[in-house]
Amino acid sequence: MKVLVPVKRVIDSNVKARVKPDQSGVDLANVKMAMNPFCEIAVEEAVRLKEKGVVTEVVIVSIGPAQAAETIRTALAMGGDRGIHVQSDTDLQPLAIAKLLKAVADEEKPNFILMGKQAIDGDNNAVGQMLAALLGWPQATFASKVEISASSAKVTREVDGGLQTEEVALPAVITADLRLNEPRYASLPNIMKAKQKPIVAKPAADYGVDIAPRLTVLKVTEPPKRAGGIKVEDAAALVAKLKTEAGVI
Repeated sequence: MKVLVPVKRVIDSNVKARVKPDQSGVDLANVKMAMNPFCEIAVEEAVRLKEKGVVTEVVIVSIGPAQAAETIRTALAMGGDRGIHVQSDTDLQPLAIAKLLKAVADEEKPNFILMGKQAIDGDNNAVGQMLAALLGWPQATFASKVEISASSAKVTREVDGGLQTEEVALPAVITADLRLNEPRYASLPNIMKAKQKPIVAKPAADYGVDIAPRLTVLKVTEPPKRAGGIKVEDAAALVAKLKTEAGVI
């Protein structure tokens, strides 16, 4: 059984993002980059399924510039078997990424696709759903537990009322939530082994799909700074300030 795991290179989650002076986007110059945290969780779950003997091959795919190969190597060090690098120097939008992943899936023919529910840079939470629609596969999103059998996947997901369990036929698209697992740290021997694992690089243009942008970013701004808190004498004063100053009641 083969699983395809897309991963994305994003700003390290511990780094504060800076907006460009012209407000055209986020400044990536001299910023530490890392694998998207939700993608890490997806890789970890795929590797655990392989360790259980459920999955036989974990294929890592990343779409992005030359540096995205480093992200693939990180996933290979965690336990992936081989990598596919779809080369693109353009910051692609969710629909374009979904189209490219569909083209990769058509070539690889995986039994299922396991990916992060969203990337922490765009925060769109759209690629998994779009990919499932393009492939015509069932989808199970926000997975906090995944059980794979020969022909189906049972996915537990968190909803407002508690937990919801769904069963989907394979092939399917599954997106990973935060509480699915705790990703491992790659050991030094596995990091060294990852250098020998194959990564096939191919330009995005070779897949023959339309990746033209559909959305235009008008302006990117930092969130307003929060004002400091104040102390009030009693509950009556608190209610008065919530009414007159905050305007929330």
